[in-house]
Amino acid sequence: MIKMKDILDEKDKRLREISKEVTFPLDEKDKKNINDMIKYLHDSQIEELSEKYNLRPGMGLAAIQLGIKKRYFVVVHEITTEEDTEQKFDTYILINPKMVSHSEEMICADAGEGCLSVNRETDGYVKRYARIKLRAYDIDGNEIEIRAREELAIAFQHELDHLNGILFTDKITYNIEGIRTI
Repeated sequence: MIKMKDILDEKDKRLREISKEVTFPLDEKDKKNINDMIKYLHDSQIEELSEKYNLRPGMGLAAIQLGIKKRYFVVVHEITTEEDTEQKFDTYILINPKMVSHSEEMICADAGEGCLSVNRETDGYVKRYARIKLRAYDIDGNEIEIRAREELAIAFQHELDHLNGILFTDKITYNIEGIRTI
């Protein structure tokens, strides 16, 4: 199981490296890493498990954040509806992702962004595309295409940045005039 100490801190130079394309079939180590990433993200969003295992809540995790210089990330997105009495999640595994299109509209998270590799409070906003389309591969090497909007689009763009050696703190702005917050 991944622990907080396994996630690289923003001061670690490896986070600034550009991750390398993955070849298929995936080896067992990468499959295990992906499953461990999913478990961490899932458990970190459930309050009792987060407290029990001392996990910082997170929605996404890129392989490079674990020191693995490969182009894949995982996003575990909580789905909430008014009639749900228990937490439900959608899990996304994106290998060798590429953004193939995006909206002109820009948005930002009204509370700002956070990152499991940035262990400090940050002020400011990150402008992101409101809607994106990504092309990637699933864990079995099948090509997939995903359209995302708003919160999920922000998460995908944040993790895609990690694969390119970019942290959200590099993109912080304080001027969001004319930008919709979500």
